[in-house]
Amino acid sequence: MEHQPAQLKKTLGPLMLWGLGVGYVISGMYFGWNLGLEKGGTLGLAIATGFIIIMYLAFTFSYTELACAIPKAGGAFDYAMRGLGKNWGFLGGMAQNIEFIFAPPAIAFAIGAYLNLFMPNVPIIAIAIIGYLIFTGLNIYGVRAAASFELIITVIAVIELLIFAGAALPSFEWANLEKNALPNGYAGAFAAIPFAIWFFLAIEGVANVAEETVNPQRNILIGFGSAILTLVVLCILTFCSSVGVAGWEAVVFAEPGAAASDSPLPLALANIYGKNHILYTLVTSIGLFGLIASFHGIILAAGRATFEFGRVGFAPKFLGNIHQKFRTPSNALIFNMVIGIIALFTGKTGDIITIACFGALTLYIVSMVAILQLRKKEPDLERPFKVPFYPITPIIALIIASVAFIAMTVYNPVLAAIYFGILAVSFAWFKLT
Repeated sequence: MEHQPAQLKKTLGPLMLWGLGVGYVISGMYFGWNLGLEKGGTLGLAIATGFIIIMYLAFTFSYTELACAIPKAGGAFDYAMRGLGKNWGFLGGMAQNIEFIFAPPAIAFAIGAYLNLFMPNVPIIAIAIIGYLIFTGLNIYGVRAAASFELIITVIAVIELLIFAGAALPSFEWANLEKNALPNGYAGAFAAIPFAIWFFLAIEGVANVAEETVNPQRNILIGFGSAILTLVVLCILTFCSSVGVAGWEAVVFAEPGAAASDSPLPLALANIYGKNHILYTLVTSIGLFGLIASFHGIILAAGRATFEFGRVGFAPKFLGNIHQKFRTPSNALIFNMVIGIIALFTGKTGDIITIACFGALTLYIVSMVAILQLRKKEPDLERPFKVPFYPITPIIALIIASVAFIAMTVYNPVLAAIYFGILAVSFAWFKLT
């Protein structure tokens, strides 16, 4: 391992950035979001998702300004450091690490569950651990190889979602969207927020590879912008074509009284074609690509976030070292893998998703405050891209993210306490050391 200097290799272009941006997120179309239907019903989750789409559009274009002006691997950490100082920089960076480290275990569970259908004798957790070892190894080998793989499986996952929509939409009926649409009243919309966020969680990871991007001031904008627009279209298409088949309960419960399912798309097609139809088999098998795309992509982004923390001394220095041969943050990748595997053994997918969402919302809030502060503090900073309608755009993202954070805290007090506890302990360690 090299100790000084720790410089990452520039190899990424706009197409690979699109692949990473969509790939980080696309598993959210395949599983997890439907758990919000149990909380809020069709209308409750739709309301939550509508506000979250507005938040992500406003946030993404605001964040793009920061990423183009400060193309560093730390993403939100670097922006908060420069705009708000060390303490807020640490908290923003720690929130980013929590999001990126806790999201992959939830996806690994889903990968294990998918493959367990074909290999019932292999435990789900064993499949998840093997997945961690394989994709951490690929990320250590090289960012170009990792990003090329990500692009291929992301394209396959997008095509699969379009095939699903094409198969489901002929059976779409508006009346199915109205069935028991608000089972828990409008309060259900607040309870559904984490699962609406899951549709888009981790797209900000594009900024974490800015340091490995060729001409980042131009290519980050193209990659970010095209990725968020692709994801908004896929979100609306997937939501409507799934629930419109037979109502929200049909894509949450495999049968009355059953536990909530992590496979909404196969459930929707089973209602139309049955489980022996080729389209059902296709979605069930190729749907795995969507999960792998996000799992692999977030591992990549998480490695960069943790690496930057170590490089500047906010975490143990060994995390800021890079592999001498491959020029990748191997120590950070291995460290994150160990934490993720430990999280796997809790066995609580929904709770892990919620904690990751707490980290994401903290990152969004701190980043939007940072962009407002940097405009005042450094008006002459070179900004190759400026967010449209400033300051309205970042303020919209800030307000929605803050309301979502408060709502999640109210509806998940125990998980909120765990999240705040992680932040408090890590911040105390930071101040003392």
